[in-house]
Amino acid sequence: MVEDRSEARRQVLFDVLRHSWCAATSIDRAWSPANPALGQCAVTALIVQDHLGGGLVRAAVGQVSHYWNRLPSGDIDLTREQFARFAPTRISIERRERLLANSETRNRYELLRTAVEAELALKEHVA
Repeated sequence: MVEDRSEARRQVLFDVLRHSWCAATSIDRAWSPANPALGQCAVTALIVQDHLGGGLVRAAVGQVSHYWNRLPSGDIDLTREQFARFAPTRISIERRERLLANSETRNRYELLRTAVEAELALKEHVA
């Protein structure tokens, strides 16, 4: 029963993250609702780490840096769908501090985090 609630909370987090993606939280100027995960990987991985812990994985997918989460229960990649072909290379563990040292990434992270936390608080209040 506790595990069911935990899994339900994870799913709510994932749904809220996806719902909160927008052009302002994407690093890619080509972002559109047709490909909402585009350019959202670093900031999404940081927020998943805020809530679930674990490590941040970095890889190259073609010429693009891509990030996802590594948890004891397995990897979580909420933004993999942005790639027509997913063939990561040069996979490594990344430090959170390195990502947040980039002011542009930090600004996008803060914007997405604010939106996610507001929606999560609203869902908690309604529940």
